[in-house]
Amino acid sequence: MKTELEYISLPPQECLSHLIESIWMVRNHSEESVEAIVLPDGKIDLFLFLDQKGQFEIFISGICNEPILKQPFPKSVMFAISFYPTAAEYVFKRSFADSLNQKIILPPGFMEFCREDMQDFDAFYKKACRTIQSVLTGPIDNRKILLFDLVNRSKGEIKVEAIASETGWNSRGINRYFRKWLGITLKSYIDIIKFCNSLKQLKKGNFYPELNYADQSHFIRAVKKFSGSKPNILRKNDNDRFIQLTTLSDE
Repeated sequence: MKTELEYISLPPQECLSHLIESIWMVRNHSEESVEAIVLPDGKIDLFLFLDQKGQFEIFISGICNEPILKQPFPKSVMFAISFYPTAAEYVFKRSFADSLNQKIILPPGFMEFCREDMQDFDAFYKKACRTIQSVLTGPIDNRKILLFDLVNRSKGEIKVEAIASETGWNSRGINRYFRKWLGITLKSYIDIIKFCNSLKQLKKGNFYPELNYADQSHFIRAVKKFSGSKPNILRKNDNDRFIQLTTLSDE
């Protein structure tokens, strides 16, 4: 049975585009208690969650390098801000290295977000943009902006050496940065982004790699590593279990 997910995603204001990938909402209209799986996407996510009993929660999820099982959430709504990894340093000002694949429960009122914000997604979007702008205290290192731009524009089809050359930032320094703030290496991050960019072809049932995997076996191993399932299981997506596949555009 389908979980009847309603999904809205908006890009951030232009001035925040180096920090935020999207601001989005998922509303589950179903009463079915079906477990869901969140796949790695290389983002840091801040969530506001309201369940069918009216219980409210704010939490944050750092970078994930494995699939995360979510408990059933029937008749619920979630607002979220998906940040690029630079937000660890420039927005949250804390390392996520010790919370890999984990969620961190935050107190109500964190960044002035509250239950009332969930009454109107458009109002939440505007408040989110204002709030993130207000916590920024200085310019972002251009090397970091360029690094994440290179990885995302290439869909993960880029080598560590090429990034070091383009940014003028040696690979040892880059990996120190990644381990300090995110708990993974640059190579691991690139692999996550490449996997994430393969989801659309998997949804269409194309199991031969379109990106630069060595061969089909390598591609299938990467899919299993980051999703916990074989490509044909992702393609079926029974009960809309894989949230990103359900919300992924067919275009």
